[in-house]
Amino acid sequence: MGKVSKKAIVVHSGGMDSSICLLLAIEKYGTKDVLSMSFTYGQRHTQELKKAAKISKDIGVDHIEVNLDCLQQITESSLLDKKLEMKIEKGKTPNTMVVGRNGLMVRVAGIHAENVGAECVYVGVMEMEEANSGYRDCSRKYMDIIQAGLRLDVDNPEFEVKTPLVYMNKKQSMEVAYQMGKLEYLLENTISCYEGVPEFGCGKCPACELRNSGIQDFLLENPDIIFSYKNKFRLPEK
Repeated sequence: MGKVSKKAIVVHSGGMDSSICLLLAIEKYGTKDVLSMSFTYGQRHTQELKKAAKISKDIGVDHIEVNLDCLQQITESSLLDKKLEMKIEKGKTPNTMVVGRNGLMVRVAGIHAENVGAECVYVGVMEMEEANSGYRDCSRKYMDIIQAGLRLDVDNPEFEVKTPLVYMNKKQSMEVAYQMGKLEYLLENTISCYEGVPEFGCGKCPACELRNSGIQDFLLENPDIIFSYKNKFRLPEK
């Protein structure tokens, strides 16, 4: 894709949270002025990239992929090496952590934002990921640091790193999608599982546990939503 003018870039993994951010950006700026940006970085599976491309096409927003495969050369994570077993130990940083990944992606998106005239980057981080999964690069405090650097990089003191979901839990973020009339679509078309399993996922990795817990909580209050794997969840008695 050649150089075009945009107002916002969304770091888009193909997961639920980043896809909600994409919808929020479109709601504010319109499809023509938003760019979906995904990253290849040697991740365990490519299903999330396919989902990001499909969602972008369905919504009618421009989409690009940027190569950050250098991460495999300079750091170690079970998300980058299928030979490593995913280990989540209480009180320790999980080996699914890719050090600095979110900050790097936002910085790269910000560089491109300057190139296309965009005023902001959206990223779907949530502080509950830091609290529950040990991911240090998911807080607003962290993104404030990245934002400060980008404002110098792009010579714009008003440039923003937008984190609209950062203080929400998964249920609350799903309520945002529900209010936009897009939750059922996102439940069917996003992927969060570290193993690349669609829909309910593997059910064991941290991403699946957080996503499925949020769906369960949402269903308890909104039992009438329809999606293909709804029977995997405990429904409220009528």
